[in-house]
Amino acid sequence: MSARKLTHPLLVLVAVAFLLPLLYMVLGSLKPPGQLETEIWPSELYWQNYRIAVQSGNYLQSLANSILLLVLNVVGTVVSCTLVAYGFSRLTWPGRDWLFFLLISTMLLPFHVTMLPRFELFATLGLYNTWWPLVLPSFLAGEAFYVFLLRQFFLTIPEELSEAARLDGASEWTILRTIVVPLSWPALATVSLFQFLHTWNEFAGPLLYLNDPKRLPLAYELQQYLSSYRTEFGPLMAGAVLFTLPVILLFFLAQKTFIQGIATSGLKG
Repeated sequence: MSARKLTHPLLVLVAVAFLLPLLYMVLGSLKPPGQLETEIWPSELYWQNYRIAVQSGNYLQSLANSILLLVLNVVGTVVSCTLVAYGFSRLTWPGRDWLFFLLISTMLLPFHVTMLPRFELFATLGLYNTWWPLVLPSFLAGEAFYVFLLRQFFLTIPEELSEAARLDGASEWTILRTIVVPLSWPALATVSLFQFLHTWNEFAGPLLYLNDPKRLPLAYELQQYLSSYRTEFGPLMAGAVLFTLPVILLFFLAQKTFIQGIATSGLKG
């Protein structure tokens, strides 16, 4: 038997293993009240669990908060990281490589190391219990990994295109806007997807900087379900499905662009 024929069944088994928790969550969200959690298949399709999950607590307010944070963080990250990555990849200036090395070195610092200094900084600025600590770093290119990814992609774009534009009198801003950005949609989409996932799933940041329940995102609301529906398995799983659904839909819609952006970033150092 060829290696290809052995690989496909193995990949199917791995995919099934990853899908089992998702399937268990979806089936659990349809279980009627009183059915045991150990029973895999629901005795009847109890769709009311989704209505209970949406109408309980601050679900709609938390969803609106998450959407607002998503838009601000994705836009801020894409714009700021694009500008910084362009400066590191297409412009020549003293100390560029050393500064880029310093930037990449910050990726080694875990969140818990910088958590207290950042909290003290935002508290001193009077920004505690506001959305600024959750949004402002995105507009300041706060994620070194995104800068690195975009820089590597920009390096794959032929320099001759930029040189020809400079000979025609184009400024660096014009080159970035009309040449580099249109050719970098796979990488920009990848950064957007990563930032979407980070913002959507973030729990520690909002819990650290916010104390007003009306400002908290959907990830915190899902945590509240654990205490509200500890004995009601159906609504708890329904809330988890609603929280997971946007991520799944986004990946299926953007998977081709996402894979292309990952595959082509880093071909040139």
